[in-house]
Amino acid sequence: MKTHDKSSNVEAEDGEVFIDGPGGVAYAMTPEAAADTSDKLLHGSAKAAGQRVEQDRVAEEKRSRHIA
Repeated sequence: MKTHDKSSNVEAEDGEVFIDGPGGVAYAMTPEAAADTSDKLLHGSAKAAGQRVEQDRVAEEKRSRHIA
């Protein structure tokens, strides 16, 4: 699976939510499914950001021990 650093475009039309993402991904969702997905994306992005902060902290701690 490829990790993308570009966000998806989202449009609402005729009661559906259309997502056009990187790598040619395109699909439609009901408003309910889109809202649920939005909640899951927000939770996942916060968790991943926290993991990056922790990884950076551990790497910095290892570097400081190495220098000392």
